[in-house]
Amino acid sequence: MDEINVATNLHSIWRRISAAEQLANRPSGSVSLLAVSKTKPDSLIRAAWEAGQRTFGENYAQEAEEKARRLADLDIEWHFIGPIQSNKTRGLAQTMAWVHSIDRLKIAQRLSDQRPENLPPLNICLQIKLSHEPNKSGIAPSELPQLAQQVSKLPKLHLRGLMVIPAPTTDLQEQRKSFAQLKTLLLALQVHHPEVDTLSMGMSGDLEAAVAEGSTLVRVGTDIFGAR
Repeated sequence: MDEINVATNLHSIWRRISAAEQLANRPSGSVSLLAVSKTKPDSLIRAAWEAGQRTFGENYAQEAEEKARRLADLDIEWHFIGPIQSNKTRGLAQTMAWVHSIDRLKIAQRLSDQRPENLPPLNICLQIKLSHEPNKSGIAPSELPQLAQQVSKLPKLHLRGLMVIPAPTTDLQEQRKSFAQLKTLLLALQVHHPEVDTLSMGMSGDLEAAVAEGSTLVRVGTDIFGAR
C-alpha cells in the first residue's frame, strides 16, 4: 500500500467518525482515532503521519518500543493496546504515552515504578472483559472498583478510563449492547474517580455502534493500513 492509499483511507475513516458523531448528536471532534499500526512498516506510519494522524497503537511490546525509538523524529503519541508480560513493562514505561490493556495490579505497579521521572504520568485504561471468550484479556466488571482504586494511587500513572474488545458480531444492536455496558461502567467509576474521561472502544467493523454509545477513542488498523 502506498502513501496515497494510506492518506485516502485515513480521510475515509475520519469521515465515518464525523458521520457517526453527527448521527449520535455528539460534538464534532469528540471522538479520536487511534491508528493501529501493529506489524506495519515505518514507511506506512510515516505516510499516515504526513496525512495528519498523530496517535498510533501497537499490540506487541518489543515492536512498540522499537518503533517509538526509530520514529522519534515524529511527534507521535504512542498507545499500547496489547497484552502485557511482566518482563516487558520497562520498555513500555519508557516509550508509551498510553497503555490501554491493564488488567492486573502487578503490571500497573511495574509501569509506575519504571516510568522515568522526566516523563509525565503514563495514561492508563483498564481493560474490561464482557464476554466469556477464554483467550481474551481483561477484568470482570465486578473487579473494576478495586483495581481502579489501586491504580489511581500509583504515583506515575494517570487513570483515564476503560477499554474493551467485545466478542465480534455484525449485529448492530449486539454491538451497541456491549458498548453501552462499558459506558455504564465508566459512569459508575466517575462517581469515585471524576477524572476518568476515556472510553477506548470501537474498531473497523463496529466504530459506528461505539460512537453511538459514547466512545471517545476508536482503534482502527485494517481499514487504514490494509490486512495484516
